[in-house]
Amino acid sequence: MKINLSTPVRQDYLSVKNGFDETLFTKLSPPFPPVKLARFDGSEVGDLVSLELNFLLFKQRWTSEITDSQTDEHEYFFVDEGIKLPFFLKKWRHKHRVIKAGNQAIIRDEIEFSAPFGLATLLLYPAIYLQFLYRKPIYKKIFSIK
Repeated sequence: MKINLSTPVRQDYLSVKNGFDETLFTKLSPPFPPVKLARFDGSEVGDLVSLELNFLLFKQRWTSEITDSQTDEHEYFFVDEGIKLPFFLKKWRHKHRVIKAGNQAIIRDEIEFSAPFGLATLLLYPAIYLQFLYRKPIYKKIFSIK
Protein backbone atom coordinates (compact mmCIF):
# COMPACT_ATOMS: atom_id res chain seq x y z
CA MET A 1 0.00 0.00 0.00
CA LYS A 2 1.25 3.50 -0.78
CA ILE A 3 0.52 6.91 0.70
CA ASN A 4 1.90 10.18 -0.70
CA LEU A 5 1.34 13.52 1.03
CA SER A 6 2.84 16.87 0.02
CA THR A 7 3.10 20.01 2.16
CA PRO A 8 4.34 23.33 0.78
CA VAL A 9 6.40 25.29 3.31
CA ARG A 10 7.83 28.80 3.34
CA GLN A 11 11.54 28.11 3.70
CA ASP A 12 14.12 27.09 1.14
CA TYR A 13 14.81 23.38 0.82
CA LEU A 14 18.27 23.48 2.40
CA SER A 15 16.93 25.26 5.51
CA VAL A 16 14.19 22.63 5.73
CA LYS A 17 16.81 19.90 5.31
CA ASN A 18 18.71 21.30 8.30
CA GLY A 19 15.50 21.25 10.34
CA PHE A 20 15.03 17.50 9.94
CA ASP A 21 16.46 16.65 13.36
CA GLU A 22 15.54 14.97 16.62
CA THR A 23 13.48 17.98 17.78
CA LEU A 24 11.34 17.92 14.63
CA PHE A 25 10.93 14.16 14.87
CA THR A 26 9.60 14.50 18.42
CA LYS A 27 7.15 17.24 17.42
CA LEU A 28 5.79 15.13 14.55
CA SER A 29 4.72 12.30 16.85
CA PRO A 30 0.91 12.21 17.15
CA PRO A 31 -0.78 11.91 20.55
CA PHE A 32 -1.71 8.24 20.10
CA PRO A 33 -0.01 6.01 20.51
CA PRO A 34 2.42 7.85 22.78
CA VAL A 35 5.92 7.46 21.37
CA LYS A 36 9.17 7.35 23.31
CA LEU A 37 12.24 8.05 21.20
CA ALA A 38 14.75 5.39 22.21
CA ARG A 39 17.42 6.21 19.63
CA PHE A 40 17.95 8.87 16.97
CA ASP A 41 21.23 8.76 15.06
CA GLY A 42 20.17 11.15 12.29
CA SER A 43 19.17 10.83 8.66
CA GLU A 44 22.31 9.64 6.92
CA VAL A 45 22.82 6.17 5.45
CA GLY A 46 23.36 3.63 8.23
CA ASP A 47 21.73 5.76 10.96
CA LEU A 48 19.09 4.11 13.15
CA VAL A 49 15.91 5.51 14.64
CA SER A 50 14.19 3.45 17.31
CA LEU A 51 10.83 4.11 18.93
CA GLU A 52 8.76 2.56 21.66
CA LEU A 53 5.02 2.74 20.92
CA ASN A 54 2.83 2.62 24.03
CA PHE A 55 -0.59 1.10 23.36
CA LEU A 56 -1.47 1.28 27.10
CA LEU A 57 -1.84 -2.49 27.55
CA PHE A 58 1.32 -3.33 25.63
CA LYS A 59 4.37 -1.70 24.04
CA GLN A 60 5.94 -2.28 20.65
CA ARG A 61 9.44 -1.48 19.40
CA TRP A 62 9.92 0.06 15.95
CA THR A 63 13.41 0.45 14.54
CA SER A 64 14.20 1.84 11.11
CA GLU A 65 17.48 2.19 9.29
CA ILE A 66 18.32 5.02 6.91
CA THR A 67 19.09 3.19 3.68
CA ASP A 68 19.46 6.09 1.25
CA SER A 69 20.13 9.83 1.47
CA GLN A 70 20.97 12.44 -1.15
CA THR A 71 21.15 16.19 -1.65
CA ASP A 72 21.41 17.93 -5.01
CA GLU A 73 20.42 21.30 -6.44
CA HIS A 74 16.75 20.25 -6.71
CA GLU A 75 15.98 18.25 -3.59
CA TYR A 76 17.06 16.50 -0.43
CA PHE A 77 15.74 13.10 0.53
CA PHE A 78 16.34 10.23 2.87
CA VAL A 79 14.71 6.82 3.15
CA ASP A 80 13.98 4.91 6.32
CA GLU A 81 13.15 1.22 6.15
CA GLY A 82 11.79 -0.84 9.02
CA ILE A 83 14.16 -3.47 10.37
CA LYS A 84 12.21 -4.25 13.58
CA LEU A 85 8.53 -3.50 13.17
CA PRO A 86 5.48 -3.69 15.42
CA PHE A 87 3.44 -6.89 15.01
CA PHE A 88 0.89 -5.16 12.76
CA LEU A 89 3.48 -4.27 10.07
CA LYS A 90 5.41 -6.60 7.78
CA LYS A 91 7.04 -3.92 5.58
CA TRP A 92 7.81 -0.21 6.02
CA ARG A 93 9.57 2.18 3.66
CA HIS A 94 9.31 5.96 4.05
CA LYS A 95 10.97 8.36 1.65
CA HIS A 96 11.21 11.89 3.09
CA ARG A 97 11.62 14.40 0.25
CA VAL A 98 12.29 18.13 0.49
CA ILE A 99 11.86 19.54 -2.99
CA LYS A 100 13.05 22.97 -4.07
CA ALA A 101 10.17 25.22 -5.16
CA GLY A 102 11.73 28.58 -5.94
CA ASN A 103 12.64 30.19 -2.60
CA GLN A 104 10.38 27.76 -0.79
CA ALA A 105 10.05 23.99 -0.55
CA ILE A 106 7.62 21.09 -0.68
CA ILE A 107 7.91 18.35 1.92
CA ARG A 108 6.71 15.08 0.44
CA ASP A 109 6.18 11.93 2.50
CA GLU A 110 6.13 8.79 0.34
CA ILE A 111 5.17 5.77 2.42
CA GLU A 112 5.00 2.13 1.38
CA PHE A 113 3.79 -0.40 3.92
CA SER A 114 2.12 -3.74 4.33
CA ALA A 115 0.67 -5.73 7.18
CA PRO A 116 1.11 -9.48 7.66
CA PHE A 117 -2.00 -10.10 5.52
CA GLY A 118 -3.96 -8.13 2.91
CA LEU A 119 -7.08 -7.20 4.86
CA ALA A 120 -4.97 -5.82 7.73
CA THR A 121 -3.10 -3.63 5.23
CA LEU A 122 -6.41 -2.10 4.11
CA LEU A 123 -7.48 -1.59 7.72
CA LEU A 124 -4.19 0.12 8.58
CA TYR A 125 -4.43 2.57 5.68
CA PRO A 126 -6.70 5.17 7.37
CA ALA A 127 -4.68 5.12 10.61
CA ILE A 128 -1.35 5.62 8.84
CA TYR A 129 -2.82 8.24 6.51
CA LEU A 130 -4.11 10.22 9.52
CA GLN A 131 -0.75 9.91 11.30
CA PHE A 132 0.92 11.65 8.36
CA LEU A 133 -1.88 14.14 7.78
CA TYR A 134 -1.22 15.22 11.39
CA ARG A 135 2.26 16.38 10.27
CA LYS A 136 1.09 18.95 7.70
CA PRO A 137 0.25 21.85 10.09
CA ILE A 138 3.38 21.10 12.11
CA TYR A 139 5.56 21.32 9.00
CA LYS A 140 3.84 24.59 8.01
CA LYS A 141 4.35 26.11 11.47
CA ILE A 142 7.97 25.06 11.93
CA PHE A 143 9.04 25.91 8.40
CA SER A 144 7.31 29.28 8.06
CA ILE A 145 9.46 32.26 7.06
CA LYS A 146 11.96 33.19 9.76
